Order: sequence, then structure tokens, then C-alpha cells
Amino acid sequence: MAAKETALIVGVGPAVGASLARLFAGEGMTVALSARKADTIEPLAKEIGGKAHACDATKEDDVAALFEKVDKDLGTPDLVIYNAGTFSIMSVLETEADHFEDSWKINCLGGFLVGRAAAAAMKERGSGTIIFTGATASLRGGARFHNLAVGKFGLRALAQSMARELGPENIHVAHVIVDGVIDTERGRSMIPDAGPDGLLAPDAIAANYLSIHRQQRSAWTHEIDVRPWAERF
Repeated sequence: MAAKETALIVGVGPAVGASLARLFAGEGMTVALSARKADTIEPLAKEIGGKAHACDATKEDDVAALFEKVDKDLGTPDLVIYNAGTFSIMSVLETEADHFEDSWKINCLGGFLVGRAAAAAMKERGSGTIIFTGATASLRGGARFHNLAVGKFGLRALAQSMARELGPENIHVAHVIVDGVIDTERGRSMIPDAGPDGLLAPDAIAANYLSIHRQQRSAWTHEIDVRPWAERF
């Protein structure tokens, strides 16, 4: 009988992160969840029979402790998702250096720390999947979106470099570009007239991550973009 797969999701919120957790648990995986504050994800962890962990992904010691705990409880994860991100819409003229740095840390540095830790564990075992969540800003820097774009550009470059290095080690590294507004309360307030399927459904996004993880290694995908059918691109 095959061993039960394990998944670690870093950056779990009420939208994509929660959908990933429910989907993976429904597929029979044991799921570890991580957010800055564990109490925010405890109800979800209880719902899916998973484990909630507190971790600031921008802090090296926090990430190391997270992987040590997950390895002790579950073993090396078969699938690691870096889903943390932040953005604020503002003029570059209004942006303080500290705010810019904080955005870069969450959108990029955390991905490096989590990706490195995942790669080290998976290389020792000889297999695994690492997926990074990108955004429209991974491809172009829009006006007043510099705080998001700089970090997401960097995260995409990280994913490309890791994929080229780790693919021969049987570690599948992929990058998912979420090109559009996600169907959340905040998203609906941003585009109140989106219409049917005009916003990205979190469950539909999550299905793509599972598909990537299930790919046979003779036909791996490195990058996909997902967007509503009506979205211009």
C-alpha cells in the first residue's frame, strides 16, 4: 500500500489557501497549514483533519522550525506550496522604504526561504513538488502596483532558476500566475459588476495546483496562467 502523501501550504488565507487545503485533504493527503498566526487557521485545520502552524515566512528561523516540525510529525512533504503574498495600491511617490521592503520580503524572500527548505528536504528523498503562487504583476508592473510587481517578478525568477536546477533531481518546481481578481469579498468590492464567472473561483484555481502535482515527469509543466474567461490579456 502506498504511503499517504503529505502537503504543506505556507500562506493560508480564506481564498486560495483554504481551497488548496480542502482539495488536498479530500484527495487523501495529510495537510499542514501555515500562517503568521496559527489561531487564524485553526478552524480550517480542524475541519480537514490537518495541523496549523505559526510561521513568519520572511524569517529564516521560523521557516527552519516549521520544516523541522512538519518533518517530525509527517515526514518530508510531497508537495509544498508558497502562497503568501501582499499588495497595496499606492503611488511610488507615497511609498516608504520600509513598506517597500516588507512587501518584497513577503512576495519574494519568503518564497526563497520556503523553497530552499523544501528543496533540501526533497533532494535528500529524491522527489517532490514545489509550487509558487504568482500574479498578473509577475509579468508586468502596473501603475501603483510596484510593491507587488517587484516581489512577484523576483519570485518568478526564483521559480525558473529552481526548476532548471532541481528538475534533474526529480523535484518538480512550478509557478502559477493568477491573472485576475479572486472571488472574495474584497474582490467583489473591487469589481462589483464582474458578472457570472468574471472573478477567479478559488476552488477552480486550486484544481490546477493538484493537476501540476499529479503530472508524469515526462511532461512536466513549469508555468501556467489562470484567468476568468472574460478577462482581457
